[in-house]
Amino acid sequence: MITVLLADDQALVRDGLRLILEAQDDIRVVADVADGNVAVGATREFRPDVALLDIEMPVSNGLDAARAILNDPGLTTRVIMLTTFDRDEYLYAALAAGASGFLLKSSPRAHLLHAVRTAASGEALVDPTVTRRLIESYVRRPAPLDPGALPAAVASLSPREVDVLRELVSGASNSEIGTRLFLADTTVKSHVAAVLRKLALRDRTQAVIFGYETGLAVPGDRDP
Repeated sequence: MITVLLADDQALVRDGLRLILEAQDDIRVVADVADGNVAVGATREFRPDVALLDIEMPVSNGLDAARAILNDPGLTTRVIMLTTFDRDEYLYAALAAGASGFLLKSSPRAHLLHAVRTAASGEALVDPTVTRRLIESYVRRPAPLDPGALPAAVASLSPREVDVLRELVSGASNSEIGTRLFLADTTVKSHVAAVLRKLALRDRTQAVIFGYETGLAVPGDRDP
């Protein structure tokens, strides 16, 4: 059973989301609230698998709530941001905060259900190639590294794990990484898990952000 918390200042929106989610046999809404601060407290109380947070709420907004939830070492809740506006800066802010994805309120119900199930499984919801284009536009990048140089933040990685990280940043899937680096699927999965663990990254999307913020990747390295 996937447990979900809803946070939106509009009662009708919360009621609609609850009806859609609780019509599923594998999803249960454990709380719905109207403010970001209350959402943080309710998340700590109910410890849901997924929190659906509206970005724009009075008193305390969803992005602040997301940061508080995702920075709490006692929580494993995944966060999906909700908004009525299709704005790239919102998407980047949500991903940079550590959210697992971003969903428009106008999205079909099938997208909502897919988002909740995907986040609960530990995966990100945004295609890495889309994420890459956004990061190139919105992250203030350091100067490119000298050829062969590596950011200090990757010192804990083995040479092969650095290779895997570079492929993750490019948006490559596990099968593509295996082909490019001549690795078996199980070996790729093991390396990806090690990279995320050592760099304290939640998922592949944050690996892309990490790559651009540290200068490991620069625009134009590889076309999406």
